[in-house]
Amino acid sequence: MFTQRPQLNSKETVFKNEITTKFELYNSLFLTLPFYRVKNTGLALPYFFAHCENGVEEKQRPDDIIESFFAKQKGITDQHEITDLLFRFIQYIERQVVLFDAVEDAAFVKTRSNEDLSSLSSLMSSALEDEELYKRIQDCLREFKLRLVLTAHPTQFYPGPVLSIMTDLTEAIKNNDVNAINLLLQQLGKTPFFKKKKPTPVDEAISLNWYLENILYQTASDVHNNLEEVFKLNLGNHSLIELGFWPGGDRDGNPFVTAETTKQVSVFLRQALFRCYYRDFKKLKRRITFNGTEQYLLELEELIYNNAYQQNTFCSNIKETLLSNLRKVKEVLINHHDSLFIELVDDMIWKVKLFGCHFASLDIRQDSRILRTLFKECIESEELKGLLPENYFDLSEEEKIAAIPLNEADFTNYASFAELSKDALDVIRLIKQMQADNGKRACHRFIISNCQKASDILQLKQLFLWSGWKAEELDVDFVPLFETIDDLKFANHVMESLYTHPIYSKHLEIRKKRQVIMLGFSDSTKDGGYLMANYSIFYAKSSLTAVSRKYDIDLAFFDGRGGPPARGGGKTHKFYASFGKDIANKQIQMTVQGQTISSHYGTYESSTNNMEQLIHAGINSALEKQSSNTMNDDEKLLFSQMADISYHAFMDLRKHPLFLKFMEVQTPLKMLSQINISSRPVKRNSDAELKLEDLRAISFVTSWSQAKLNIPGFYGVGTALKALKESGQWEQVKSLYKNAGFFKTVVDNCMMSMSKADFRLTEYLSEDATFGEFWKGMKAEFDLTQNLLLELSNTETLMENYPTDKRSISLREKIVLPLVIIQRYAIIKSLSDDVSDERKQIYNKLILRTLYGIVNAARNSA
Repeated sequence: MFTQRPQLNSKETVFKNEITTKFELYNSLFLTLPFYRVKNTGLALPYFFAHCENGVEEKQRPDDIIESFFAKQKGITDQHEITDLLFRFIQYIERQVVLFDAVEDAAFVKTRSNEDLSSLSSLMSSALEDEELYKRIQDCLREFKLRLVLTAHPTQFYPGPVLSIMTDLTEAIKNNDVNAINLLLQQLGKTPFFKKKKPTPVDEAISLNWYLENILYQTASDVHNNLEEVFKLNLGNHSLIELGFWPGGDRDGNPFVTAETTKQVSVFLRQALFRCYYRDFKKLKRRITFNGTEQYLLELEELIYNNAYQQNTFCSNIKETLLSNLRKVKEVLINHHDSLFIELVDDMIWKVKLFGCHFASLDIRQDSRILRTLFKECIESEELKGLLPENYFDLSEEEKIAAIPLNEADFTNYASFAELSKDALDVIRLIKQMQADNGKRACHRFIISNCQKASDILQLKQLFLWSGWKAEELDVDFVPLFETIDDLKFANHVMESLYTHPIYSKHLEIRKKRQVIMLGFSDSTKDGGYLMANYSIFYAKSSLTAVSRKYDIDLAFFDGRGGPPARGGGKTHKFYASFGKDIANKQIQMTVQGQTISSHYGTYESSTNNMEQLIHAGINSALEKQSSNTMNDDEKLLFSQMADISYHAFMDLRKHPLFLKFMEVQTPLKMLSQINISSRPVKRNSDAELKLEDLRAISFVTSWSQAKLNIPGFYGVGTALKALKESGQWEQVKSLYKNAGFFKTVVDNCMMSMSKADFRLTEYLSEDATFGEFWKGMKAEFDLTQNLLLELSNTETLMENYPTDKRSISLREKIVLPLVIIQRYAIIKSLSDDVSDERKQIYNKLILRTLYGIVNAARNSA
């Protein structure tokens, strides 16, 4: 401990100088923000912060904190005046969050440890001095792939103009340009954060495209280029980095996504990419003014410009044409012009190789229940009737698999089908057109949510074959998404049925024996609690790897990860570095959602670093840590025991008659459906009565994090650890934490989740006639879990081993503390028996407005 202390102090000192001090300094500029009655608001806000902190320390109720501030500090008792000033406080705090984000992003390189920033660079340097290591990494990279998939997330709310201000603000802070910072903060004050109408899926695509055009276009190319250059790789069509995209393709539970939406987004992604190409081409053309290049540059300009800006341009896959012209320009430069400005041509070549004609691969996703309904409509239609037994849906799973003919047809007579069914068939046909126009990478995956059976996959394949696709040309990955605890448990049996199916196995031969399987973290957490969800993911990955290796299938896992640890977030690169040799890890494929997009990929530095960290995790897992991180049978059994105990504790809580009622009444769950930042409903069956099974995992986790209880991120862990300690297995648990990287990552992420909880803010509920005992039970589990995790990790405070992250979380929680108190105040007031409808609407609006800032400040709480 003595030798580590200077390093910790050094990190904390850098954080204080580069973030805390600068934030306090630039925060003072908010006094000049152009808000209505801004001066009075700005002067009152520091007192309000202090009053909230003192009130929490003294265990006051949120409504008492708010009302005592206005009565004692401001002499205000009128409810209209109180809420008016509260709304203006919220405006300030929302923008303080943006400022803190910019300050932290500006200091990214300085506050990250050398290990964090240079892990991949160090490995590359070592490889250049060690021929055997160099060759091993070469072999690894020829099979490795990092696939980042941007998703339309209900809590990613910053519009493009705000993101642009953040980018400029970050740069101004790096340069300590106070005048620029002051002007940008004023611009921020006048720029609206929210739209009055819900965005469409196309709006969401356009919003997320900001990251593609402004960040990932350059960082993905640079990281890819660097690796190819250092390791002299000849990858052909294999890309080390791929980008995926869900807005416009993900129709699971979103009735607003249609085939027309998918088509519009696909066209937009193509045009957005060519706009980036044209931006680079103009720089290239400005420098390359030499004889012999004219004809190639002329053709390039016409192709790129037309595809970027001409709406009616005939689309075709012109990737090879672009590359051919660029290579000819390069050849002229080498042979006749001393290779002058050749780096500009190389940069464009790298980008065209990486992206082709479509910025990101558009994934299609639909729920298995919708696809089953469609299949039923098909086999009952006049044209397809008789191809399957009339009692098909009464058959056993084995009988269904045998009955599906997997024959080819061109079925177009579906105008009378249900709207969702028609859309599914339309988009199946659209995929073929998208591939023809943009190349196969433009759209080649169909994901089945809630996949439970092999017949779900085979039925989807049959729908493709009935939609004009030929079996030998079916260049599509059918991706099952296993999400619930039961689905994860039996996923290996589902896949074995597919691997041994004679026609599906031929399809895999066409796909070079590659199978992608998606695993969902969020629904498994909602379904069985934090520890059981993580164990289920571990078990599913192990068992699916084993069955895939048995049939010589090259397996790639696609992880549906959210922002917080309760939804698979947290220390992501440590998660991927922790796999043993019994888990396939040649590829890292993951969704990137919500604030994780802006925090991990919002700046050039953070985006580059996070890509390199994930690539390093994959290489490191393959090269060094597979044996040491592989759990033996006793360790797996121990992990399983804890998961089972935790599961039963969590299910007891979930089955409590007050569980759903608490969420509805004491969290902003119902308000989530009213925020204008997402095109998706809060629950899948939007017209039905609220049921826990229909509730989206995002809404489930977000609701608990808004209340600062974070139940999905820890509940049941303490009970499990206590049971093993009492049974004399504590030393084995400590050994597991020390030696098993996956289990250690699970525990450390649990501590991160708990560090964002604050039961003091709802302690008043301990005296509530309805929820008192229920709240006390949750608090007891929190205390138990915290005490045992600290003992297990041999630390005195949560996240003690991650001082920079710990400090960042602490400051962010401090910034939004008043927002949480305002939200609690509004909830209390809205539940009052004598509240008028008019006042209730105002309180609900307060809840909505606080929701945005609380989510965004945490950066990974939803």
